[in-house]
Amino acid sequence: MLRNLIFWITQKRWLLFAVLTGLVLYNLETPGGLTVEGYRTLIIVVLTIIMIVFEPVPLPAVGLMILFLQVFMGIDDPNGVAKSFMSDAVFFIMGSLMLAVAIVSQGLDKRLALGIIRLTGNKTWRIVFGFVAISAFLSSFIGEHTVTAMMMPVGLTLVRNAGIDKKGTAKLAALILFSIAYGSAMGSIGTPSGGGRNVIMMSYWKDFGIVDITYLGWMKRAYPILILEIPLAVLILWFSFRPKQRILDSAVRRLKIQVKKSGSITGNEISAIVIFIFVFLGWVFLSPYFGLGIIAITGVFIYIAFGLIQWDDLNRNTNWGVILLFGAAISLGVQMQATGSALWVAESAINLMKMVSDDISTLRWLTAVLLAGILTNLLSNAATVAVLGPIVLNMGGDPLFMGFSTAIASSFAYLTVVASPTCMIIYSSGMVQKSDYLKAGWKMFIMSITILFIVSKFWAVS
Repeated sequence: MLRNLIFWITQKRWLLFAVLTGLVLYNLETPGGLTVEGYRTLIIVVLTIIMIVFEPVPLPAVGLMILFLQVFMGIDDPNGVAKSFMSDAVFFIMGSLMLAVAIVSQGLDKRLALGIIRLTGNKTWRIVFGFVAISAFLSSFIGEHTVTAMMMPVGLTLVRNAGIDKKGTAKLAALILFSIAYGSAMGSIGTPSGGGRNVIMMSYWKDFGIVDITYLGWMKRAYPILILEIPLAVLILWFSFRPKQRILDSAVRRLKIQVKKSGSITGNEISAIVIFIFVFLGWVFLSPYFGLGIIAITGVFIYIAFGLIQWDDLNRNTNWGVILLFGAAISLGVQMQATGSALWVAESAINLMKMVSDDISTLRWLTAVLLAGILTNLLSNAATVAVLGPIVLNMGGDPLFMGFSTAIASSFAYLTVVASPTCMIIYSSGMVQKSDYLKAGWKMFIMSITILFIVSKFWAVS
C-alpha cells in the first residue's frame, strides 16, 4: 500500500506541486493595486504555466481547469465564463482544423510533392529552398502541424531513396526535415488562418476596442517578414547541416514514379481545391461582415454536403482537445483584461524597465518579443499569446505594434523538441536528434527577431 502511494506521488509530483502552489498563493495577501479577482486570475495563469510546462495531465484537461477555476475562485459566474470561452475565434480554430482534415483526406499531399519536384529540380539546395518556401506558403492557410505532417513523408522518401544507411544520410535528413518544420513554423505568421495565436491576438484587439483588423490587413503586415525570412532560413539550415549529397537525381526519379502511379487528378480532388479557394476568398473579402470562424465552418459544411469528407472522419481526426485549450486560453485572457490583472502586470514590467532606462520604447518592445519567443519554446504558441496578449496591450505604446510583434514572435519555436507541433512531428521520424534543434535553432531565433525588428520599424504596422 505504502509502495503504491509513493509510486503515485512520484508520478503525480508536478500535479501536487501545482496544487500546493495554488493553495499557497490563494492564501497570501492580495498585492497592492490589484483586485482580489485580478489576483486570483494571476494564480490561474501561474497554475496554467506549470501544468503546460510539466504536463502532469493532458493539455485539454488544463483547458478544463482554467474554466472551472474561474467559477470556483469567484472570478466570474458560469454564464460569464461560457461567454468568454465561445467566440468566433474558437469557431475559426475548429473550422480550420476540420478543413485541414478534409484536404488531407483527398490525398492532395502526393500532388503537392510532384509539383514541388517539378519546380525545384534535383539539386539539394533547390529542393531545400522549395520545401521551406512551399511549407511556409501552405502553413499560412492550413496550419503548420498539418503541413508538416503532410510534407514529412515526401521528405523522408527523398532521404531514404538518397542513401543506403541512416548514418550516411543523417545530415541530409536533418536538413530536409528542418526545412519542412521551420518553414511551416515561419509561414504560420502569414495569415490569421496560419495559427490560433494570430486569431487570439486579433480577438483581443477587437474585444478591447483597439482595432478590428481584416484578413488582408494582417497579410500586408506579416508577409514582408515571411518573404525576408525564407532565403535566410535556407542559408542557416544549409550551413548548419552540410549534406554530402548535393544532387538527388535518383531519389527524385523514384519519387516521380511513385506519384505518377496514383493516376490522374480526380474530380473530388479538384472540388476540394475549388472549395478551399472559395473559403480563402471568403476570409479575405467577407470576414469583416461574417467573421473568420463562420466562413470556416461554412466551408466544412460544404465539404460534408458534397461528400468529400464523412463526419466520422472529421470527428476521428479533428483535435478537439486543441479547440478546448484554445477556447479556455482566450477565456483566461479576457478575464485578465476584465479584472485589471493584465494592466497591473504591464505597469509592474514598465516600472522595472524604468530602472534600466527612462527611454523604454525599445525596451518595451524587446521585453514583449523576448518573452513571447522564450515562452513559445516552453508553452504552446497559442497559450503564450493568450497569457501575454492582454499584458503587452497594456504596456503602453502602440497596441497594434506591440500585439502584432508579440504574435509574430510566438512563432519563433525553434529551440526544443516540444517547442511546437512541427518540431515534435519531425522528431517522431527518428531521423533527427535533440541536439540538432539547438544547432540551427539559435541562429533562426536571432535572425527572426532581427527581421521582425527591421520590418516593424520600417514597414507600416499601424
